Amino acid sequence: MRDLKLKIRLDYLILFLFQFLAIAQAGSVNGTSQTTPSNQISMKPGTVFTDCENCPEMVVIPEGNFMMGSRASEIGRLKHESPVHPVHISKPFAIGKFEITRGQFAIFSNETGYKSDDGCWTIADGKYTDNANRNWHDTGFLQQDNHPAACISWKDATKYIDWLSNKTGQEYRLPSESEWEYAARGNTNSSRYWGDSPENACRYANVMDSTGKSKVANVQWGHNCNDGFAFTAPVGSKKPNPFGLYDMLGNVWEWTQDSYHDSYTGAPSDGSAWTMDGKNRVIRGGSWLNREQHVRVAERASDEPTDHDNFTGFRVARTISH
Repeated sequence: MRDLKLKIRLDYLILFLFQFLAIAQAGSVNGTSQTTPSNQISMKPGTVFTDCENCPEMVVIPEGNFMMGSRASEIGRLKHESPVHPVHISKPFAIGKFEITRGQFAIFSNETGYKSDDGCWTIADGKYTDNANRNWHDTGFLQQDNHPAACISWKDATKYIDWLSNKTGQEYRLPSESEWEYAARGNTNSSRYWGDSPENACRYANVMDSTGKSKVANVQWGHNCNDGFAFTAPVGSKKPNPFGLYDMLGNVWEWTQDSYHDSYTGAPSDGSAWTMDGKNRVIRGGSWLNREQHVRVAERASDEPTDHDNFTGFRVARTISH
């Protein structure tokens, strides 16, 4: 009997270990495993880390080369996406696994007392207007803390980044436009990181689709799919790109460091930002509001640094020191 009880206990211990390992593996696959503080890891490509308890999760992106811009045959391409040119990312950098969430921006606002300027461009009754009563607290549609922060200006984003850098002692920043495109492509060269066709968009991106057309007044455009969200979606709701980054396309447009130029003629080839004082800033990635041709990796647009739109937010990048 004693031997039998010992065997039963051993069997249960083995079963427990197998269950524990299965749960841990599932958590890793589903992106729910804990990330490691940056001071406890080596910054190898693919590493996911955080610099503080409420800091954004960051993914280390490897050095590499890519062709920036859109091919002449790409459907929906615009002239300012050319000329296609080689870019060399000479060393790894880190970029947010997700867009900065409403909850994360609220922590910054509460800790610093930062007040964003009121007023945000919103779509209502089929018209796009600057609504003085809207801001990131109230974007004109229901959001929870795990949704991307929207109605965020370039100025707001840089204030958050200054706070995050001071809080962690690390060099946080907006990604350069070329870093953003390199990270979004994830070693692919198609129009979208899932392929050239927009048909599978709802698996990978929160875009204007049949849900949006049914709930957003007078919107007649959209992808031929249904992602279940009319406006923003919780970050990470869709499948990631090959680098393990979520929502690089769709959900909200994302600010970059770069000033807007109407072509890539003269653009840096080393991954650095191309800036010029007094110019609009580049946004990338498309949003919940956009039709098919505007949800592509090479798609780019611009806005004034102080403008707020309820389809624009940001994700952060971080320099890695060796």
